[in-house]
Formats: sequence, C-alpha cells, structure tokens
Amino acid sequence: MAKVFMQGNQAMAESAIRAGCKLFFGYPITPSSEVPEYYAKAMRERPEEGITFIQAETEVSAFNMVAGAVATGHRAMTATSGPGFSLGQEAMSYMAAADLPAVIVEIMRSGPADGEILAAQGDYFQAVKGGGHGDYNNLVLAPYSVQELCDLIQESFALAEKYRNPVILLSDATLAKMRESVELPGYVDVPVPADKPNALRGCGSKEPHKVVTCGDGPIQWGGFNDRLQAKFQVIRENEVRYETYQLEDADIILVAYGSMARVCESAMKMARAEGLKVGMIRPISLWPFPEVAFQGIVGKKFLVCELSAGQMVEDVKLSVENKRDVSFFGKLGGTTPSPKVILEQIRKLEVQA
Repeated sequence: MAKVFMQGNQAMAESAIRAGCKLFFGYPITPSSEVPEYYAKAMRERPEEGITFIQAETEVSAFNMVAGAVATGHRAMTATSGPGFSLGQEAMSYMAAADLPAVIVEIMRSGPADGEILAAQGDYFQAVKGGGHGDYNNLVLAPYSVQELCDLIQESFALAEKYRNPVILLSDATLAKMRESVELPGYVDVPVPADKPNALRGCGSKEPHKVVTCGDGPIQWGGFNDRLQAKFQVIRENEVRYETYQLEDADIILVAYGSMARVCESAMKMARAEGLKVGMIRPISLWPFPEVAFQGIVGKKFLVCELSAGQMVEDVKLSVENKRDVSFFGKLGGTTPSPKVILEQIRKLEVQA
C-alpha cells in the first residue's frame, strides 16, 4: 500500500475507522481535538461507512457513552487529554469491572491542573496504575511514531475484545501533532456486534449476558474479583511488548517511551559515535510493564528519561536487580530536551562509572 503524509492524530483516527470503530464519542480538548474533528468530517463525507460522531457535553458523558456502545458489541472509542482523562476514571473502573472492551486514546499534555498544551508524560501513573478505585488494570500501549499510532490503535481494539478489558493508547502532544510518512493499515473484518460474547442480550435462543459491576456479599464479590485478577495475570504473561537497541555490548542503557524514546535513540547514536557503549530499552506496553526486558542484565547503568518528575522510573527500579544502578533524568513544563542534553547525561554517567 502506498504511503501517505499525515498528522499523527488524523492518521490514528483513520486507522481506527479502518479497524471497524465507527462510533466516536468525545469532547474537544487539545491536543486530541483533531481526532473528533476527523470523525466528524468522515461522518459527513463518507455516509456509506456508517460512521457516527457525537460531541458529548463533558468527558464524563463521552466515557460512559463508550461504555454503553461497547456493551452492545460495537467498537467505540474516545480521545482526550489529561484533564478529560481524569474525569473518565469512574467510567474506567466501571468498564474494567464489567469486562467492557473499550479503547481510550489519551494524548498527554503537561500538568498538573489545566497545565500547558505541550508534550509531557506526567499521566503515566494515572494510566498504568489505574486512576479509578478498586483493584483493576488497563492495558496501556505507548507508540513512538505516527506509524505506531496507526498500528497500535488497531491492535488496541483486538486486545480489548480478546480480553474484554479497556485498552489505553497513551500518546503525547508531540506525536499527535507531528506529520510523518505512514502506511495506513487496511480495513478489518469485524464480527457482527450481536454475535460478540460481550454483547448484552436477554432471553431467547442465546444464553443471556449481563453487565455486573456491584457485589452481593463478600463471597460472591471475592470470587468476582479473583476472576478479574486471573484475567489480568493472563495479560501479564502474554501481552508484554518492548524493543531493545544495541544491548549486546552496552555499559549504559537508556530507558524511554513515546516521543522521549525518539530523543534517546538519537542520543544513543551520538554517544556511539563518540565511542560510548550505549543501548536502549523502549517499553511499548506500559501495562503490562516489560520486566522481562531487564532480566539478566547486571553490572550496567540505566538512565531513565521521561517528560515528568519521574514515574516510569519506579517500574524500572522494580524490574532491575539493583535499583542503585538506575539514574533518572526528567523534564517538566512541556519542553522536550534535545539529544545533546541526553548525551550530556550519558557522559556524566560514563565518568561516574
């Protein structure tokens, strides 16, 4: 298929439509607003595809509209940024308990509060640890290119329905706004909504399916939660995703995701050009976190780089043999450091070693 030159948000929205997501519910919030704009335009210009876009009155409504749509077997999604994602956390907990296969796109911007409309990664905890109440997990995928935005949004729908669980595609303002050459995925054949096991149905020829989100005593609710935890364990064992770069001889290993991984990859190449033995681990699934990528690596220095005060670094420290081998570099306020800034941090670690 020929490549096209598209903005990240727009390419991802087109890929979602091709994945069979014909229902979009959202409330405009920068830097995600191009996603609902794209759906609104597609609904008007491509009536034969049956696309529906509804602008909700708030993000709370949008998240719950998604819950209702996926409960009937349809593929549906919303896209938002940090403040809107915060408002959707009650619905996220609800959907995780109800085994609802929703897809939520969050385009991170710097916070806290309203923050600034610039790239940041300060929503890692909220996405990965579960911002709502109770013991639950969402799958979280983190692209680092426009191509991965397209590929991982389609994978998000497949994973959501495989496990009947919400999936978060966690991006940031840099990736959302940049334009790159991308090969759009093809159209996906999606089963008829009524035939899906998660679709609500009453009495008749099929076994009734109900949505359960509250308990009937400790025995029933304990068993309900045990079943959820068993599902999450299966996800941990089967859905880890990451990439490694030049680890074979590396003395220093960078760890970064999303747009920050692009910066670190360039810094790694610059360091190699100076004779410094630097590699990189790029987590793609933030939950489940790729602990396996760090197994067996001893006697190395790790430099975790994030556009935050330090969030993923905690998971890295839990994954390595010696947390004292882990250093951190963070940047706040929406300013992305250049590869030269990361190179300077690498040089400092090299001197310490």
